[in-house]
Amino acid sequence: MPWLLALVPVVACATTVRMDTALGPIDIELYDTQAPQTVSNFLNYVRRGDYERSFFHRLIPGFVLQGGGFRLPLVGGAVKIPTDPPVVNEFSATRSNLRGTVAMAKLGGNPNSATNQWFVNLADNAGNCTSPLDNGLNCQNGGFTVFGRLTAPSLAIASAIAALPIISVPGDATFSDLPVLVRRANNALQAGDLVLTTGVRELPVGALVPAYLRVFNYIEAVYPQYATPASPAVLDGEGYTYRFYSRTNNYLGLRNSDQQLCYLVPVLSPNIECFGSLSDWLAMAQAAGY
Repeated sequence: MPWLLALVPVVACATTVRMDTALGPIDIELYDTQAPQTVSNFLNYVRRGDYERSFFHRLIPGFVLQGGGFRLPLVGGAVKIPTDPPVVNEFSATRSNLRGTVAMAKLGGNPNSATNQWFVNLADNAGNCTSPLDNGLNCQNGGFTVFGRLTAPSLAIASAIAALPIISVPGDATFSDLPVLVRRANNALQAGDLVLTTGVRELPVGALVPAYLRVFNYIEAVYPQYATPASPAVLDGEGYTYRFYSRTNNYLGLRNSDQQLCYLVPVLSPNIECFGSLSDWLAMAQAAGY
């Protein structure tokens, strides 16, 4: 099974928000202590469910992938997400607009105007700020506040989204750089074409979470083709603590007797297969920020 592959380690952050998409989950590690007001502002939207069924509405390849401003209700067309009062700009050159970081969008000429929209830097967009003409994101409009970063597997998902077709919706200047899963004739748009962020939630803070949950969260992020969507519950039975993945009819579990991680794919085999110890996988999960 390809679950046995590992990732390049990254430094852990305190809070992680997961946004499920059709291409896989995007995990944003937040800079809680470095940008506290910006993180608090972002989490307010997350906790209210404002980003449920939101979609990426702006894509400039090699520059940014932007979301947070619009959502698609189950009934009707796209609507704006209501905004809270703007948050004070917390830009710092120590949190630079580099590839894979996440920053707040804002109005031109107003450093303290960020509300609900955010973007992923698809390239190193900082600039060197040695000239008044430098349009790097660290240099203009008071600097754009970086408040988090994508995990390594999530950056791969963002890159896959960045490779999608881009359309300009006829008669709607708001969506002139809209990434879509399918390009249709005359740039016609159907609801299923949007790259929705569904199941938006905070992952439990690592220090307060059982080791097996940290590993489950890690595996789900690295291998969404096998381990998504997850059952919201962690179940116990037959000596295992496990999760069930309905889309692929898979089970991922911890064998309690010897702390081995195992999987079951009933359509392929009735046998439970184990692939490593909890301690080994926890080390990988911790290195990746889980």
